[in-house]
Amino acid sequence: MNYHSINDLVELCHKNNAQIWQVIMMDNAHERMVSEDKIFENMRLMYKAMKTADNNYDKSLKSPSRMAGGDGELMYQYNKSGRNICGDFVGMVMEKALKMGESNACMRRIVAAPTAGSCGVIPAVFISYETYFKALEDDMVKALLIASGIGAVIAENASIAGASGGCQAEIGSASAMAAAGLTFLQGGDSLQIVNSSALALKSMLGLACDPVCGLVEVPCIKRNVAGAMNAITAAQMSMAGIKSVISPDEVIDSMQRIGAAMPSSLKETAREGLAITPTAELIKRELDKVTD
Repeated sequence: MNYHSINDLVELCHKNNAQIWQVIMMDNAHERMVSEDKIFENMRLMYKAMKTADNNYDKSLKSPSRMAGGDGELMYQYNKSGRNICGDFVGMVMEKALKMGESNACMRRIVAAPTAGSCGVIPAVFISYETYFKALEDDMVKALLIASGIGAVIAENASIAGASGGCQAEIGSASAMAAAGLTFLQGGDSLQIVNSSALALKSMLGLACDPVCGLVEVPCIKRNVAGAMNAITAAQMSMAGIKSVISPDEVIDSMQRIGAAMPSSLKETAREGLAITPTAELIKRELDKVTD
């Protein structure tokens, strides 16, 4: 890649008089030795796959562990009742984040963005935005390109894997990526876009990866909702002109250090946190009976 930091991305935008999504697309095309149109259309296919996964949610399915399934439908019915005080757009985001996470747990086809455990954050924010605000699909593809570029920098300088960085690396990264894309969709410039990613990631620093029974279900699915909400608030703060005191690259570096400092028990090993609560231990014993 021609960029190895968020600051590189911003400088390339100024140097080439281009938007962030164009810089990322051009760099990707050069690296893969294909046309820019090919990169754009490949990303469109990725976005369409997210929408297909959302449309194919099955409310009747339960995961093999029985810990996941049906909550997306509950959120849909609650939204439909008009009692969700968060409003229609945010309610839709919550619903779609749950549905995508449950679809993953139920072995449905999803897009790992950036991981399977955090697959609900970006599509929930983006698909809801397109639906609610009647956005053009081309703009959604541009937002996804921006998200991919932010994710690439995080992956290079820190981690997007819970096993190495904790859940901050999965839900946190996804939230930062979604915030950047949403800020673009709202008309933010390059500085506002990267600023929103910093605001989002800062709020997820230190998040442990403590899956019950080692499965990407509890607490992961509900954390997708939290990550999506965090992305929305970060984007709104950035659009309001609120700046992160700590630069995006320094936030990413901090996430890397925090991840390295975390004990292995808090990094996807199911040996601490929620994974060893009495309820979690009971669920594990019940599952062990089934698999014996």
